[in-house]
Amino acid sequence: MWKAEEVVRSRQNRAVTELVKLNDRRVREETRTFRFDGIKLAKEALSAGLEIPALFLKESSKDTILQELERFGKSALQERVGRVYTLSDDLFDRISEEKSPEGVICCAKYLDKLQKIVTIYNERDFSERERIVLLESVRDPANLGAIIRCAAALGVDRLILSTDCADIYHSRTVRASMGTLFHQKIDRTDRLPEVIRQLREQGRRVFAATLNGQAKKLGTFEPLPGDCVVIGNEGHGLSDEVCRAATESVFIPMEENAESLNAAVAAGILMWEFGKRK
Repeated sequence: MWKAEEVVRSRQNRAVTELVKLNDRRVREETRTFRFDGIKLAKEALSAGLEIPALFLKESSKDTILQELERFGKSALQERVGRVYTLSDDLFDRISEEKSPEGVICCAKYLDKLQKIVTIYNERDFSERERIVLLESVRDPANLGAIIRCAAALGVDRLILSTDCADIYHSRTVRASMGTLFHQKIDRTDRLPEVIRQLREQGRRVFAATLNGQAKKLGTFEPLPGDCVVIGNEGHGLSDEVCRAATESVFIPMEENAESLNAAVAAGILMWEFGKRK
């Protein structure tokens, strides 16, 4: 399928060095490239049509992995995948981010047409039918990935993230999203309160997920089709500015002795409640 190459055994190999550098967000931003491990994510990437400049295979698993990937068609693989490198088992295990490496690491290009960095939404309106969830300062990559996965499962059309959220291309974000990142519309903005005000100008209600004296208990009111919800930081919640920009507040009722919910769990509950009447 691809031209056979010698097995790479040195950590100093240029392709291996460039791959490892992608652990650094600055390098990812400069190259517009990210990495992820595992056969499921590799399949999801091919299914989504991602551009994969480099594919790294474990020597002992190479044939099995290629058989799995060839199910998408050899021509598709040749169109989407650039170079294929075979690494010795020892080297592959050292650079893999999995505890039990499956034998494949992908280097892929950013999804710039699907996931954008914007500042102000004054140049276009969102579709009235779009279900939108907003996130402010969600810093844990695993939480962010889980939220992306929930959004895809529960029919959220678009996620809008403040720019200080975790990197959507962090390997733990990608892994926790289970490949849904490759299909989900995601915008990032450094003016989240302004975006909220724009959504309100379109006639939408925007609920801040926070506990205050005016907050409505989730499940005691009827969500409307255009309603949006904003979910905040794992430890500090939402900023005052975002809360002031929102239409009103909502909280998830819990038992008195219970600790606050994990951000991803809370997001899943809110997305379900606001979307179950879709």
